[in-house]
Amino acid sequence: MKLYYIGIFRNSTKPAVELCAAKDLSSFSFFERKSVGEFLTFFGTTVAERTAPSQRQSVEENEYIAHTYARSDGVAGVIIADKEYPIRVAYSLLNKLLDQFLTQFPRGQWSQGDVKLQFTELESSLAKYQNPHQADSIMRVQQELDETKIVLHKAIESVLQRGEELDSLVAKSSALSTTSKMFYKEAKKTNSCCIIA
Repeated sequence: MKLYYIGIFRNSTKPAVELCAAKDLSSFSFFERKSVGEFLTFFGTTVAERTAPSQRQSVEENEYIAHTYARSDGVAGVIIADKEYPIRVAYSLLNKLLDQFLTQFPRGQWSQGDVKLQFTELESSLAKYQNPHQADSIMRVQQELDETKIVLHKAIESVLQRGEELDSLVAKSSALSTTSKMFYKEAKKTNSCCIIA
């Protein structure tokens, strides 16, 4: 998962104007960086310009996806990432950045002319959100749950000795009543159609 670009545009006019942007071109060779940077700016501008107010859209181009949110007040945010980057995290970040941008820069500062604004939050967000599991609390909780599920699945397997099965242990157990053994067999039979991996 990789984030390459975050930009904020004035899209109330055509062509859209890039007000501020941050790029991470570290995964490209030195000789490719200028061309890739220009392409990212062009792609972001084109998508921002063609996104209607109050709409969100994701546009795919080769290995890149531009996630765009155009607000009704004339600004649009664009995140360009690879195809594996989670869409929910991208749009969550766009909402947050656009809110912060509009708080820091009232409409009069960006609504006219070719203005370049210094919005440092873009650089820090680009670095922080490279790993969406660390930056996004819902993804972090999901990752922890997935890891717990793996540990739970391994737990019973690690307790059993080689060649030993849980069914034979239940059948031999003197600690379980006949009713409990029947319950175990019925539950296993009922759940056999729904194996969870």
